[in-house]
Amino acid sequence: MRARGVVLQGVLAAVGLASAFFVWQREPEGAPGEVVLVDAPPQALERVRYEDPASRVELFREGSEGLWLRLGTRVLRANETAENLFARFAPLRASRSLGVLDAETLAEVGLKDSPRKLVVTLSSGEHAFTLASASIGWGQPYLRRETDGSVFLVGPWLLPDLENAGQRLVDRTLHAFEASAYDTLTVTQGGHSRTFLVRTRAQRPAELVPQEAPDSPDEMAHKWHERVWLLAVSPTDLLGRGEEPPGGAPQEVFRVEYRRGDKGLGHLTVARGVGGEFYARTEHTAGWARLPPWAESLVLEAEKVAAGR
Repeated sequence: MRARGVVLQGVLAAVGLASAFFVWQREPEGAPGEVVLVDAPPQALERVRYEDPASRVELFREGSEGLWLRLGTRVLRANETAENLFARFAPLRASRSLGVLDAETLAEVGLKDSPRKLVVTLSSGEHAFTLASASIGWGQPYLRRETDGSVFLVGPWLLPDLENAGQRLVDRTLHAFEASAYDTLTVTQGGHSRTFLVRTRAQRPAELVPQEAPDSPDEMAHKWHERVWLLAVSPTDLLGRGEEPPGGAPQEVFRVEYRRGDKGLGHLTVARGVGGEFYARTEHTAGWARLPPWAESLVLEAEKVAAGR
C-alpha cells in the first residue's frame, strides 16, 4: 500500500477506535459528529437483513408474535439480544460521516466491491448499505449508503451479532412462562394420563402430589419433572418453523401440559424420529428441537410417572 494509503488507514483507524471508545462509554445520543442514517421511530421498522458470501440473516416482526430470525431458509424465534439489536436500527446512527470517497480510498477501507450488504426496511421503504469487506483490518465498521455513496463509521455493536446470529440471536427457551406460573401439570404417555398438583409450603421445596392422592407427594415424579423442566437445546438443534425432522414427522411418546387454575399455559411434547432420536416441541418453539441422547431416560421413566407405578 502506498504511503498515502497507510496514512489514511491510520487516520481512519484512529477515528474508528475513538468512536468505539465513545460507544463503549455509552455517550448520550446526539454526541458531536453523530449522524442519523435511518431517521424513523421504532414502530416503523419492519425488518433488517444482513448478507455476506457465507450467510443471510434477517430479523423481522410478524403481527403480535414478536421478533423472528431467518437464518438462510430456517425461521426461528429471536431472543432478547436480537430484540435489543433490532431496536438500534430505528433510528440508525453512525458515529461519524466520512463523505463520498474516491475509488482508490474505497478499496483501501474495504468498501470497493464488498459482498456484504445491509438492508433496513421501514413501512415507508428500504435503506440499503454496503459494509466493508471482512478481509480488511480489525473489523472495519465502515458503511456506504447506496443512494448517494456517502461513507460512515458505525459503532462496534453492528456486526458481531449479525455475523454470529446462529449462536447469539436464537431464542433457545422452551417456555414463555416461569416455573412459578403453573399449579397443575398432566403427564400423558401411551394410554396413561396422570395429573399432579404443585404444593408449596413455607421453608420447603415445592412438591408434586397426585390429584387422586393429595396427601401423598410423589418424589419420583417430582425428580423426573425437574429434569424435564430443565431440558436445554443447542441453537443448531432447533428446527425452523414448518420444518420436519429427517424422515418425516416424529411420533409422540409423552406429553406434559401445564395449567394454572382453569387456564392452559403451555405444553411439552417429546417424540421419536424415524432414526430413534428424540425431539421436543412446546407452545413457544417455532418447531421441533432435537434432544440430547440422554433424553431416552426421560422417555423410559415417563411411563412410570403417567401410570403411577
